[in-house]
Amino acid sequence: MVLIGLLAALPLAVGVIGWLAGWPLGMDSVVYRAGANTLLDGDPLYDTPTLPAYEPEWALLPFTYPPAAALLFVPLAPLAIPVAWGVLGAVSVSCLAVVVWLSLRATGARLFATTATATAALTAAAILLEPVWRTISLGQINLVLMALVMVDVLVVGARGSRWGGVLIGVASAIKLTPLIFVAHLVFIGRWRDAIRSVATFAGLQGVLLLISPYDVVRYFTHALGDPERIGTIHWSDNQALNGLFLRLTGGASWSLAAAIAVGAVLAPFAVLLMRRYQLRGEPLQALLVTAFYGLLVSPVSWTHHWVWAVPLLVVVLAHGGRRRWWPAVVLTAVFASYLLLILPGGRDPDLGWSVVDHLLGNLYLYVPLVLGGLLWSRR
Repeated sequence: MVLIGLLAALPLAVGVIGWLAGWPLGMDSVVYRAGANTLLDGDPLYDTPTLPAYEPEWALLPFTYPPAAALLFVPLAPLAIPVAWGVLGAVSVSCLAVVVWLSLRATGARLFATTATATAALTAAAILLEPVWRTISLGQINLVLMALVMVDVLVVGARGSRWGGVLIGVASAIKLTPLIFVAHLVFIGRWRDAIRSVATFAGLQGVLLLISPYDVVRYFTHALGDPERIGTIHWSDNQALNGLFLRLTGGASWSLAAAIAVGAVLAPFAVLLMRRYQLRGEPLQALLVTAFYGLLVSPVSWTHHWVWAVPLLVVVLAHGGRRRWWPAVVLTAVFASYLLLILPGGRDPDLGWSVVDHLLGNLYLYVPLVLGGLLWSRR
């Protein structure tokens, strides 16, 4: 575990050095910190397109998260911007190690002499994957959210604890997308955990309603449905079905409706596949079906949201063995290629994408669609 400690300490050290040297670190952790400081000062979170009082000129971005997220980001508020990035990076690497360990534990894999050695080696390797590296480099929170969900489903809830569902509720209070795992809890029969998830989510928003009722009302009545706050969602960075249709149609207004329709068609197949794994005693595989379905149907799934590639790769490695190594190689090539960020035609179809660019520009989307189809056909 020394290696994991060193890996976690590295971004923290870089953050401190960056603070002393004046480096611009943490495009998204800047927003988290700014939201927390704005809340503490009693200023509105969603009235302006940016939070300029606490954001440098190189990171003027809006606060797009639920109001409770600003409260949960308060520990970042007093830190210098690069140090806040380093702290979040250290926490993210630690959460990555937890995800790898839980994945090895769930699959019973012995890829190295010991689970500890495998955890350290795979954690170090996983950092090179584009979703993981981009999460850490941007100062994103995705690895933390994934760890919260996996601990909740595979450990806390699996033991029948009264705390089951709470961590999913916390994750959902930071970003809305983990709410899909509430449905996962319902479909695997943990309805009490699902209720606790919703109660935790609502309770945290309720705390903010007491602290800053204006922000809560503003978020759920205006900011949540404002597409301009999210960014340019037709770029290849958005690897959701909605992004796919936006790129194919040149930004047609009906793209989201088409994505929802496709998602609705895929939903029963995803539920049945997830249930099959759950009934076979493979809860991690069941969780991955829900996670990747969520990435497909979310209106926006940035490439750094696809950190669920890490437990997927552990599962593929565990079940592939020496004779079936090629699926792991293919998946690694997809998620370690950085191709979506360096497309020959650029990340923006408006720059003049070729047919090849369009094929390559949806690379992550093919993973759940192709893999899900193959798994379904083998039932």
